[in-house]
Amino acid sequence: MNDTSRRPAVIEIEHLSAYYGNRQVLKDINLTIYEGEIMVIMGGSGSGKTTLLRHILGLLPSASCHIRLLNKDITTLSARDLYELRTKMGVAFQGGALLGSMTVLENVELPLREHTKLDENTIRIMSRIKLELVNLAGTEALMPAELSGGMLKRAALARAVVMDPKLLFFDEPSSGLDPVVAAELDEMILKLRDAMKMTIVIVTHDLESAFKIADRIAILDNGEILTTGTVNEIRACPNKRVQDLLNRRPRNEAVDGEAYLQRLTGDRA
Repeated sequence: MNDTSRRPAVIEIEHLSAYYGNRQVLKDINLTIYEGEIMVIMGGSGSGKTTLLRHILGLLPSASCHIRLLNKDITTLSARDLYELRTKMGVAFQGGALLGSMTVLENVELPLREHTKLDENTIRIMSRIKLELVNLAGTEALMPAELSGGMLKRAALARAVVMDPKLLFFDEPSSGLDPVVAAELDEMILKLRDAMKMTIVIVTHDLESAFKIADRIAILDNGEILTTGTVNEIRACPNKRVQDLLNRRPRNEAVDGEAYLQRLTGDRA
């Protein structure tokens, strides 16, 4: 996709900082995501990716910042309005998060039963269409425990898009998958974006997947966005921390012996 900045902004984050106790995990995050693009948020473990996603979804309280989804600031919305906004969003969680007591089809049908007044036949047809879209036709009667890892991810994806959301969020889509299945899931994400014209935000640490599907990539490290750009711009970025991540180079940080001893002894003085 070319020149996404000419499209309307559908997600706008301004000056988001976040803490767990006294530890700061996000530091003045500013990010704009445009209609119809695939934005990949990349970073190593502990970089703040999942925390950022939770704030975007309104799952964690956000103060002294603005987070706008589809032109609505979720930091000021009432619980009722936030609930209504979430019906326009789909989320595929890292582990699938399917309900183990329900069949694949029942899991996919669940959002339609909870959030619409559609009749049974329409719900069944819409859910089967989404299962067809992710190549899971014929699995309707299976239980989640009978699915492979890749099938679980696809079933979760079908459930996330069953209400035709404008925004789709996918947490670590390739985590735990072998390279072939991960590549198939990447192709499916691209197909879904093109077929359903949705904006997709993906959190991952998988470089190969990110470079394949992203329109733009935001590199997150130690709670900060180091840079945002297209795949080619990210590859060419001169920032050492970005290149360390891209080339899987370990950090060689100098150790302050006195500070290290204080941490071990619990001496904060």
